[in-house]
Amino acid sequence: MAKNGGIIGVSDHGGWAVLVTVARDGTLLDRRRVELVDEGLPKIPHHSEGQRLPIDQAVELVERVRASAERHAVLALDAVASAVPRILGVALRKMPAASTHDCRANHGLPCAEQCRLGDVPQALASATEARGWPVHWYNAKSVLSAASQALCVENLDAHFQQVRKAIGPPWNTITSWQWRQL
Repeated sequence: MAKNGGIIGVSDHGGWAVLVTVARDGTLLDRRRVELVDEGLPKIPHHSEGQRLPIDQAVELVERVRASAERHAVLALDAVASAVPRILGVALRKMPAASTHDCRANHGLPCAEQCRLGDVPQALASATEARGWPVHWYNAKSVLSAASQALCVENLDAHFQQVRKAIGPPWNTITSWQWRQL
């Protein structure tokens, strides 16, 4: 293991995430898929379940999912910290801002309640900050271009094909954002 520590790159999804920790030199230190919402709770409650409920029940459901995501985020980071004692930070996908009108029109819940959802990136950001680790937000649309520059790799697809072969699944969640930040 690299003695200088590593940075955790997160590929988040509805209710779960893959955490990949790399050293400064790009050495893979840890990778894991983690659930971030309790079984039986909807993964993205404001998209479906929350729309079919009266607003007070929808808000309560969103709150339960948020609390669950926060608990699971702490557990996930605890697990990584046990495997990699020195964490330099966590890279999380920057979420686009939505207007109150967009939230109500698209999902039926007040924007404030959606924002409190505690979606995966926000739950992990809160757990990261509570540990005193820095949070690095990345733009999913530009991360591959930045990775290509940071790694000095002209053909990023070929580079990651080699990484994929070397480490196996879940390979598709490794973004070069980690290397760019180190």
